[in-house]
Amino acid sequence: MTMSPVRIGVLGAGYFGTLHALTVKSLSEAQLCAIVDSSPDALSQLPPSLKDIPRFSELSAALENLAVDAWIVASSTASHVYLAQQLLQTDAFVLLEKPIASSLAEAETLQALDTSQLERLMLGHILLFNSEFRELQYQCQQRGGFDYASCYRMRPTSHATHYRDENPFFLTMVHDLYCVQSLVNAEEPKIFQAQQHRNSEGVMDLALAQLSWSNGRIATFAAGFMTPDSMSHEGFDRMEIYGTGWMGRISPNPRPFELWDQGYHPPMSLEIQTRSQPFTGMLTEELRCFCRVVRGEEEIPQGARYVDGIQVMRWIDQLVHRIEL
Repeated sequence: MTMSPVRIGVLGAGYFGTLHALTVKSLSEAQLCAIVDSSPDALSQLPPSLKDIPRFSELSAALENLAVDAWIVASSTASHVYLAQQLLQTDAFVLLEKPIASSLAEAETLQALDTSQLERLMLGHILLFNSEFRELQYQCQQRGGFDYASCYRMRPTSHATHYRDENPFFLTMVHDLYCVQSLVNAEEPKIFQAQQHRNSEGVMDLALAQLSWSNGRIATFAAGFMTPDSMSHEGFDRMEIYGTGWMGRISPNPRPFELWDQGYHPPMSLEIQTRSQPFTGMLTEELRCFCRVVRGEEEIPQGARYVDGIQVMRWIDQLVHRIEL
């Protein structure tokens, strides 16, 4: 029996909201029904392939005029909680991009929602669907876990200017934190340590952290805005896992394929490929999973539940409060 596509709306017409919209439009499992953004300029700059999709400057207008099963919230972080609350109260499913909110206290306000509403909230933890990480996760499970994990995530120095209101803990390290969270099956660390570096303008451009567990397991994290802007705008990511008699390393960004002509080009910076129909890569797999969740075919995967997101935000909150100046 052929199932009807999941009707999805996207909130946010920025870079990632547009990428979500294009990916949803490429999937047979989904139907892109609306794009909402309060900025007329953002809506006017959407790609031509999205020209026939209804556009709204107010969420209320979209809700009044359309029947939508699920929403993707890819708007500004400051609007995440407010929009998620509105949508979950309409009985829609919600895929909420990270971070949940700009502070732990704000993120925790969602706990006031009914359990049935929170069960319809999936977090956009995209790296859980990355093929390299999934293989590393499988190997870790098969080999009895790890003793030491080292995570490294760098972005261009211009991020310190473009994202002055966010820091590397929330903007970039969060990805590695929820990856490690999934590797330890959400076990709570016993020790939190952190350091920072600030650039000449006083903006945090490097965050260092270490988590330790009661069984002796250790994970270290480095996230910053320190690569030259001449490099890829996506920077680069590395993760190494060491266990008893084994180790694993992934370099998911840029992917192993690289290209040179008169300069250097990272054609596969992230595992998101938009040259095929449907699109391929980790965002595609995340949205396919979201469609199955909406249809009731599977539960929200561990690591992408609200409770997982809150746990990681609590980790970040503890790390930020332990920064050694």
